[in-house]
Amino acid sequence: MASFRLPTRAARFFSQYKQLIGDDEGVMVRNTAVKHRIFLILSIFCLLSVELTLADRRFIVRTDSLQTIQGVCAISGCNVTKGLDGPLGRLFLVTTSDLVDPNTFLNTLRGQVGVVNAELDVLAKVLQATATQVPSSLLDSVPVNYFGQTVRRGYVNQIANLIIRTGETQSTFNVTGAGIVAVIDTGVDYDHPVLTPVLVDGYDFTRDQQGRTSEKADLNQSTAALVDETPSDQPAEVNQSTAALVDQSTAALVDGPQYAGFGHGTMVAGVIHLVAPRAMIMPMKAFRADGSGYLSDILRAIYFSVQSNAKIINMSFSFATFSQEVQEAINFANQNNVICVASVGNNGQNIIVYPAAYAGVIGVASTANDDTRSQFSNYGPDVWVAAPGEGIVTTYPFGTYAAAWGTSFSTPFVSGAVALLVGVRNNIGPSQAAQALGNAKFISTDLGNGRLDLYQTMLALRQTLGLQ
Repeated sequence: MASFRLPTRAARFFSQYKQLIGDDEGVMVRNTAVKHRIFLILSIFCLLSVELTLADRRFIVRTDSLQTIQGVCAISGCNVTKGLDGPLGRLFLVTTSDLVDPNTFLNTLRGQVGVVNAELDVLAKVLQATATQVPSSLLDSVPVNYFGQTVRRGYVNQIANLIIRTGETQSTFNVTGAGIVAVIDTGVDYDHPVLTPVLVDGYDFTRDQQGRTSEKADLNQSTAALVDETPSDQPAEVNQSTAALVDQSTAALVDGPQYAGFGHGTMVAGVIHLVAPRAMIMPMKAFRADGSGYLSDILRAIYFSVQSNAKIINMSFSFATFSQEVQEAINFANQNNVICVASVGNNGQNIIVYPAAYAGVIGVASTANDDTRSQFSNYGPDVWVAAPGEGIVTTYPFGTYAAAWGTSFSTPFVSGAVALLVGVRNNIGPSQAAQALGNAKFISTDLGNGRLDLYQTMLALRQTLGLQ
């Protein structure tokens, strides 16, 4: 059975470090023609499972000071583009001319006095995976009250929510969540009526903009005007992994590779809100609408989240190779009592992916509604706990809803569970949160402690704290 790994294991991972170039992870999905009038195929995915490729002449450099790297660049002809760790002032993005050989320059950087570490920046690219039949709960549009907000009944009463005992836990222990959950993803639709009350100012690292930067900013103006129409009550299939309640014109306009990742962050945020409706959500946009994002922006998002008083960081993405600097960022989060939760991947294999495999991260796998492992879910020693991840009904841009598949959507169930724990003990740390989550329904050794059970998780924490 897996055990929660704190940063003391970082040295072992450092020894495994290799250059982050060219590794593929995930399962590609064929484009499919229109099935019939209302079902349209788009390019959204069930997991931000990424393919790493070299970003042109970009380097992540850790030094003892800004002056050191400025001096190196003055001699070597590089540019210090931006800091990556905020006021800490030790980690920088450095760029060079296209004529510079990246591997040669990387070796040059590592040999400079005052340079602690240097890595290639990489571009994370979205791959896709498959889904099954659209759940009937997506079509249940009866309005119900959910902690002061009007939502669709199918969102609250979906099978996955009943399986993990959300309502029973909320009512029995009088918990609704607390703290700030940072969501490192494609952004969130700030205009969604279900999410608006719980969203706080975030940051768009793809544009370097702080505030309430909506995921819909990735749509051009003509597209945005057309997709703001009233949605249909019938689902359009968003490729084979997400079915969204959008009309045909919307489906057609967000089709294509430039919108391969659109909506993912809003869907993740909706699952967190379902479990912990009083927790606040801080969007950290590190991925673009096409599903791509730089490793340097993921690093910035982690440091920014910690420095902005986030208590939980949700990372519904994965990549295949180790980065020393991402491990350092996770260590920084843990040292500041921030709890990190990540997807274990979507290959259906016993393999290691990051950030779930880093020391100090709670890795989450996916289960079907019959408490078996989802066929697409990775498994093995880096799984701490699993959660439902098939046909999850959640929020989608334009004030609509979607059903989604993948460990991307199992992960926010666990992040929401941690937010419930924060509501009981606001200074809970990564180790204590992991121990509480370990009180799950055991399924097999492949899925760590088992499938998330909110009631048992909450009961375990209260017993630890001596509460009745």
